Amino acid sequence: MAKILVTDDAAFMRMQLKDILTKLGHEVVAEAANGIEAIDKFKETTPDLITMDITMPEMNGVEAVKEIKKLNTDVKIIMCSAMGQQGMVVDAIQAGAMDFIVKPFTEDRIKEALDKAL
Repeated sequence: MAKILVTDDAAFMRMQLKDILTKLGHEVVAEAANGIEAIDKFKETTPDLITMDITMPEMNGVEAVKEIKKLNTDVKIIMCSAMGQQGMVVDAIQAGAMDFIVKPFTEDRIKEALDKAL
């Protein structure tokens, strides 16, 4: 079982991810609505894995990945992106993300990404 921080500016997306992750036997230790919150929650909860949306207000996912990786190079991050954000996904992978899931999510795809990451 992994401790996971879910980051997305859309509350319904966080809820959907949380439901799937919980069903897969993981614990969602915190949620964040933007990159700045994600960094704060990461410091508070030291999760094993972070799911990170790309497009968010205040600080986007790519910037947040860079900052979090400065704090802990070992943390595992999976990006969540809408269609058409391939360029930003590449930036995120270069910044240290391990994988990405395209929205809308399927439970199978999330499980596959988690199995690969953990």
